[in-house]
Amino acid sequence: MHECMNAAQTPTRGWDSVDMGDELTPPVTLLAHGVDVERDVLAQGAEARVYSVDFLDRACVVKHRFPKKYRLPTLDAKLTRSRLAGEARAIVRARRLGVRAPCVVHVDAESGCLYGERVAGRTLKETLRRMRETSDGNEDAEREALRAYGRDIGEQIARLHDGGIVHGDLTTSNFMVRDEDGAIVVIDFGLSYPSDAAEDKGVDLYVLERAITAAHPSQTLLFDVIIDTYEKKSRMWCTTLNRFAEVRARGRKRSMVG
Repeated sequence: MHECMNAAQTPTRGWDSVDMGDELTPPVTLLAHGVDVERDVLAQGAEARVYSVDFLDRACVVKHRFPKKYRLPTLDAKLTRSRLAGEARAIVRARRLGVRAPCVVHVDAESGCLYGERVAGRTLKETLRRMRETSDGNEDAEREALRAYGRDIGEQIARLHDGGIVHGDLTTSNFMVRDEDGAIVVIDFGLSYPSDAAEDKGVDLYVLERAITAAHPSQTLLFDVIIDTYEKKSRMWCTTLNRFAEVRARGRKRSMVG
């Protein structure tokens, strides 16, 4: 398998560090490529660590799904292989749909590693935070930037959904802003799955709305533009957005009830 995967130019803080007593030491195959446990860690999650590494004479990132001590070894190995293969397939399929997504370079099922091309850029979360801190009261420029990102993201999600892929973790930490042209790149397909169900797509959008509202309360114009663009670009926008409205109503009701 040889498709192309994107990651941040600088260490990503989208995942919180966790210590679940699992074996976090990189596999021998990664250590052979000169990976330093502390220096080269880009991100840490409950299921995986992401490293920076040089592989086949190219700058790459590696997502290592480390062993889980709370699972039986045979079950853990089976789940790791399945999830690794599923993520790689989702990335390849997304790219074929025209989505700007990571480029898979190599899959090492034995060690639980997914290798991908490293693309210069920052997470959208970091980009929006810096934009807010350095805007100097120039609201027009900030709003135009939010609209541009929203149009790009709306189109990428529409292509994913119309192609039968649900991302499963749409947050501003899982969109990259590419340095060379400011284009949005969708990353981290670890929770993605194939689905044509309007309910699943509606939940995907609701997760994104909640993420933007929580992390960027003063920049919610971004989500408004995402939805406007999704409506224009998706062939199945009507059923999906109707279901999104229902999911949103259920979420608000749960919030009120507590």
